[in-house]
Amino acid sequence: MLKITLKKTVFSFLFTTVFQLVAFNVTAYTQNTASSGDNKARKVILLIGDGMGLAQIHAAAANAQLNLLSLPHTALVTTASNDNGITDSGAAGTAIATGVKTNNGKICITPNQQHLKSILKIAEENGLSTGLIATSDITHATPASFVANVAHRSQENEIARQFIGSGIDVFIGGGLNNFMRRADSIDYVDSLVAHGYYVATSVDELKTHQSGKLAGLLYPVHPPKMSEGRGEMLTMSTTKALQILSENKDGFFLMIEGAQIDWGGHANDIDYILAELLDFDNAVGVALKYAKENPETLVIVTSDHETGGMTLVEDILNTGKMKPHFSTIHHTASPVPLFAYGKRAELFKGLMDNTDIFHYIMSAYGFNESALNKQLHN
Repeated sequence: MLKITLKKTVFSFLFTTVFQLVAFNVTAYTQNTASSGDNKARKVILLIGDGMGLAQIHAAAANAQLNLLSLPHTALVTTASNDNGITDSGAAGTAIATGVKTNNGKICITPNQQHLKSILKIAEENGLSTGLIATSDITHATPASFVANVAHRSQENEIARQFIGSGIDVFIGGGLNNFMRRADSIDYVDSLVAHGYYVATSVDELKTHQSGKLAGLLYPVHPPKMSEGRGEMLTMSTTKALQILSENKDGFFLMIEGAQIDWGGHANDIDYILAELLDFDNAVGVALKYAKENPETLVIVTSDHETGGMTLVEDILNTGKMKPHFSTIHHTASPVPLFAYGKRAELFKGLMDNTDIFHYIMSAYGFNESALNKQLHN
C-alpha cells in the first residue's frame, strides 16, 4: 500500500489559494484585463493535466519536488459544462479553448450547433505559430478542442481531417491510424506532406526534424503508459515544439496535455496517476525553463477536471501517514487548481471558471475580443 506523507509545499499552495479567494473577486474578468504596450505576452504555453486535482498533486509532491508548485500565481477553477455539473473533456476543453460553455461530448460547437473559434485559431489569425502535444491520440477530446469543430468527440476521423489545412505548425501525439488506416481509405498522411509537414511516425524520426512544420504521429493509437516504456516522449516533444515555434519572432501558442493522469484516475490506480503526473510535471519544468529565458512568455498549468474523487485519508495504523482513497471511477465536480508564471500571470488568481482562462489569455496577448462578436459569450 502506498503511503503518502504531508508536504509543506502543498499546504503553502492551499493557504495561498484560500487567502486569494477571500481577498479577490475575479468572477468579472473584464475588471482585470487591461493590457498595453510591452506588457503583452507574445508566447503562451498552456499545460493541461487531464484529471489532475489537488489530491493527485499532493500525492505526487510527497515523492518529488514538483515544478508546478513553484509557479507563483495560483487559482481554483470551476469546471461544470453547459448541461452537467460534472464535465467531460470535450466540454471542458471547449470552455478553456473558446471561453464558451457547451454540452458534454461536443467539441467547439454550442448546444445550438454554432461553431466556435479557439484561442489557437485566433493566435494563427494574429500571425502567431501554434502547436499541440498530447500523451494520447492527437485527435482525442482535449487537443481536438483547440483545432476542430465536431458534434461529438467520438468523430476522431473527422477531427483528423480538420487538422489538414488547419494552419497548425506542430502537433505531436498518437493517432496515426486516424490519418492513415481509415475506414474511408483516404490517406491523410499524404495530405499532410502536401501541406508542407514533415510527418514523423516514431520518436527517432521526431528527433531528426530541426525546422518547419511538424506532424508527429508517433503511435498507431494512444502512446503507451509511462510504466510501459513511453519514456521521455512528452518532454522531448515539448522541447522540439518550443524549438520550432520559436522560429516565429511574433510569438506562439502551445497546448501540452498530460492525458493519462485521467486514465489512472478512471482506473483508481495511484501508481499510474503518479507516474503520469510526474512525467507531466517534467514537461512543466521544460516550459518553465523556457519562460525564464524568454520573459515575454506566459506559462499556465491547470486541469480540465478531477477524476476518481481522490482523497487522502488518515491511516490509523500509522498515525501521521496518509493513503489514497477513490470515491468513483468517473469525473467529479471538484474545482481544480491553476498555476501561472511569467508575462501577465497576475491575471490568474482566486476563484475562476474554466471559461475565464480563454479570456485571460486573450487579454495577456492583447487580442481584441470584439472581433469575435463576443464569441457567443453569455
